[in-house]
Amino acid sequence: MRQNGLKSWAVAAVALAAATATLANPALVERRLSEQYPATKITSVRDTPVKGIYEVVMGRNIAYTDETGRFMIFGHLYDMKEQVDLTAQRQEEINRIDPSVLTLTDAIKVVKGNGSRVLYVFSDPNCPYCKRLEAELAKLDDVTIYTFLYPVLGKDSEQKSRTIWCAKDRAKAWSDFMEGGKLPAAPSAECSDPLQRNIRLGRELGINGTPTIILGNGSIVTGLVPVAELQRRLADSTPQRVSAAKGGRP
Repeated sequence: MRQNGLKSWAVAAVALAAATATLANPALVERRLSEQYPATKITSVRDTPVKGIYEVVMGRNIAYTDETGRFMIFGHLYDMKEQVDLTAQRQEEINRIDPSVLTLTDAIKVVKGNGSRVLYVFSDPNCPYCKRLEAELAKLDDVTIYTFLYPVLGKDSEQKSRTIWCAKDRAKAWSDFMEGGKLPAAPSAECSDPLQRNIRLGRELGINGTPTIILGNGSIVTGLVPVAELQRRLADSTPQRVSAAKGGRP
C-alpha cells in the first residue's frame, strides 16, 4: 500500500508540474499583468529565448518578467553567442511607423538625383541639431526628402516655420535659413500652413524631439546622424514608392 501511495504521489506531482508548465504561457502572463497593473497598457507579451522569461511590450517600452508578473527587468537582452542585441532589434520593430499615415502635401519636398530613396524628416528651425543634420542630408544623392516643419521649441519656431512655408520657394527658404539663418520676407497675403496638423501628427506618432527621421520602411532614427550612417540605413531599408503615402503629389 505504501509503495502504491508513493507511486500515486509521484504521478500526481508530475501531472501538477506539467499542468503548471502548460499554464505558463504568454496569454496567461498578459492576463496576470493586466490584473496587477490595470493602469498600464500592455501591448503584447511573448516568449523569449530564455526559459521562464517573457517579453512585455508597453507602447514603445520593453521589459521582461517571469510567469507571475511580479518581477520586472528593464534593460537589454543580449544573445552573447550570436552577438545580437535582441531588445534593440525588437525596439526597431515596434517603433516603426507606417509612412502611409504621412500627408506629403504638408511637407517640403526636395528631390536629389533620381529620388529613388525616401526620407521623412521632422525638423524645427530653432533646433541646432536639425541645422547640422541638414549639412549631412546635403551630402546624399538619389533621395527624396520630405521635411515636416515641426515647431515644438516655442512661438518663435512657429513664426519662422510659417514664414518659410509661405515663401514662394519653400525648399530654398528652408535651405537658406538652416544654412545661413536667413529668413525670407514675411508673406504679404494670407497663407494657410500645416503646422498644427504636423504637431498633432507628430504627437500621435510619439515624436518627442527633433530631428526625427523616418526611413522608407518606417524605421525611426532620432537625433543628428552622420551621412555614413544615413547611407547604411538607407541601404538596409526597403524602398517605398512615395505615392503610397497620403498626398503623394508635391
